[in-house]
Amino acid sequence: MSGFDLQAVNDALQGTIFHGKVQHFTTIGSTNVQALADAQAGAQSGQVYIADEQTAGRGRGGHTWHSEPDRGLYLTMLVRPALQSSDVLKLSMITALAAVEAIAEVTASRITDIRWPNDLVIGANPARKAGGILTEAVSTPSGELRHAAIGIGINLNQLEFPKELAAVATSLRRELGASVSREELAIALLSQMDKEFRQLDQNGSEVFDRMERKSTWVRGKRVHVAEEEGYTGKTAGLTTEGLLRIHCDDGTERVVRHGGVREL
Repeated sequence: MSGFDLQAVNDALQGTIFHGKVQHFTTIGSTNVQALADAQAGAQSGQVYIADEQTAGRGRGGHTWHSEPDRGLYLTMLVRPALQSSDVLKLSMITALAAVEAIAEVTASRITDIRWPNDLVIGANPARKAGGILTEAVSTPSGELRHAAIGIGINLNQLEFPKELAAVATSLRRELGASVSREELAIALLSQMDKEFRQLDQNGSEVFDRMERKSTWVRGKRVHVAEEEGYTGKTAGLTTEGLLRIHCDDGTERVVRHGGVREL
């Protein structure tokens, strides 16, 4: 039985775009799927969906997201920002930036890094994944963003992972040795996201500058990229659209468009 305190979360979000709009599910297929369905039915911006467990949680590239019951924060925000469809990457980035700040606030530890564009990782060689973000957007025929479901999963209190994930995944509890409150992290994350959306309305272009400062993966990291035929090189900053530049080992420069970046 879930012990999630929905009332405490909603009460703590007074003054934000999410106040009174947080819903909680004991079990759900996918919080993103629910958000997108509600958006099609006319749901307003700022709706939040939190689940104890997802039976069909989704990650980028068609991957599934392992959602152990009550052990992680599985959350989707439904938003209707005034953006073009070409700006969707900014939504994933501000969520990653907000998550790093929220984790630092709740745990008093800055152990989380951002693997471009939307993975939360801890450590190096290898970096282990502690969270991921999936942004799914619907646009108008003219290219304006109609709505977006921004889903984030953060591993909080898992002690073990399935065999296929054991070498690449971790949780905040495994790294810090203490359990993390789902309610506290949800409040911190949504409070940070409220700030991010207000800044995005005022100056969306600075998101990429902050990503370059906050992520050690954006510049100077030796990586393998699983695009095209696969290639290796060193990360070299972001383009004006927020895509990742790579100085390749063969002397060329390429731009990563769809993730799939692994540390060497």
